[in-house]
Amino acid sequence: MSDIDIQIPAAFGEFIVHCIIIHIDVMNRSHKYDVMNRYPFADANAENSGAGTKDYVHIRVQQRNGRKSLTTVQGLKKEFSYNKILKDLKKEFCCNGTVVQDPELGQVIQLQGDQRKNVSTFLVQAGIVKKEHIKIHGF
Repeated sequence: MSDIDIQIPAAFGEFIVHCIIIHIDVMNRSHKYDVMNRYPFADANAENSGAGTKDYVHIRVQQRNGRKSLTTVQGLKKEFSYNKILKDLKKEFCCNGTVVQDPELGQVIQLQGDQRKNVSTFLVQAGIVKKEHIKIHGF
């Protein structure tokens, strides 16, 4: 099996290829190859990293289009009311957001914009999560 080598002109810039993922189906196995090694959930899915455990709250940023980005918060305990946390986050940071039900990850809070640092300090100050249990991902 040969490696895949993709040449991308420098004029396109790094931000365009950020979300490009090539799916290859080899012998009924689906492999994901990330062009820029920046797949947002790659470190959470790695078997030997501590990021895959349920003890951590993962805060990620995903580039949408142009200057638009999306912040996701995953891994909060189920006894918390996600809608109340979302309401406070939206009010505190003057942004819109939603709670999304994912079949693999459970409930995930999504906020508009890059709110990683803001969400991290909010969760610590509110006493929802300890600082050592927060992992911030992204570029």
